[in-house]
Amino acid sequence: MKHLVLDATIYPALAVRAGLRRISFSYRGVSGLSGHEDRTEPRQGYGCPWQEQRNKASRGAAGRWDVMKVVLALVISSIVLIPGNVVLARTKPPQPGRVSVSYLPPKNPAHEPIYEQLKEIRFLEKVQELHSPVRLPRTLLVKLEGCDGDDNASYDKDIIVVCYEYIDAVWKTAPEATTEDGVTQVDALVGPLFETTFHEFAHAMFDMLRVPLLGREEDAADQVSAYIMLRLGKAEARRLITGAAYAYKTEAEAAKAPPGVKQFANAHGTPAQRFYNLLCIAYGADPQLFGDMVKKGRLPKERAEDCKDEYDQVAYAFQQLIGQHLDSVLTKVVSEKGWLPHAKWLPRKSASAQKK
Repeated sequence: MKHLVLDATIYPALAVRAGLRRISFSYRGVSGLSGHEDRTEPRQGYGCPWQEQRNKASRGAAGRWDVMKVVLALVISSIVLIPGNVVLARTKPPQPGRVSVSYLPPKNPAHEPIYEQLKEIRFLEKVQELHSPVRLPRTLLVKLEGCDGDDNASYDKDIIVVCYEYIDAVWKTAPEATTEDGVTQVDALVGPLFETTFHEFAHAMFDMLRVPLLGREEDAADQVSAYIMLRLGKAEARRLITGAAYAYKTEAEAAKAPPGVKQFANAHGTPAQRFYNLLCIAYGADPQLFGDMVKKGRLPKERAEDCKDEYDQVAYAFQQLIGQHLDSVLTKVVSEKGWLPHAKWLPRKSASAQKK
């Protein structure tokens, strides 16, 4: 344990900041301040006895006053300095599991089936667990709610919102029967729903973890979303990727006219670009699992040749910038668990979706 001799009239705050537990103070001839009495005997033959007594009493009073000044200085210093230390002590470091979820009842009665069925399959609880390995500095809220007609999903200020209107719009495009690429009706719903949620979670990580980006943030969020889906089991990854790709392809083909110049000003890529980018990253990650996408011409061979490099670039960036924030044990648990409802589960469409 350190011992420090300070002039307390000048350095009391320094002593407190240093965190020293044992401090003594020296006052150039003042006795009683270091825990020891001045035992020097008064010299005989000089001055009067009553003067010696008065001087001795004066020195004792001065010493006690200086002690009081030291104590007062230490109290003031503790008031100024210690609260800051208490705040720092109460600030928790980033930790996993800081995701909360909320199902808000829909404003539009037509969205009631969406609300009920997503609760039935515990969609938000699964999202919560899927995101749990990331050590976040603050709590992130993910919620479903009505957005007054806006079919969107967004992230802002530690909150992810997925609108019932967006889910309803996806539901309207779901196929009645399994497609040639093996996309079931449920895959066409949960694929884009999970992909969009991961996309918004990427925005949350960029913000909360202060992840540096080079390029458009929306493109980076798409890449992170694809990477997360591909890190799940092969069967899950296949269903999620092809389901999300189906939604992008359907949106691109639904365009009534060639895209105008202004459409390319959007911060997001066009649906067609996002479709090809998603398939390319998937093929680059696992050419066997997604090889049929090239054979069937879904992904052009010319693009497919460089997809391994594209995936490796995304994987390297993720590990370097986000990997350090992951809990390795929870990441392993998440990657080995099943998340999607059975492919033969038939969701009940909302009233508006039934009218398509």
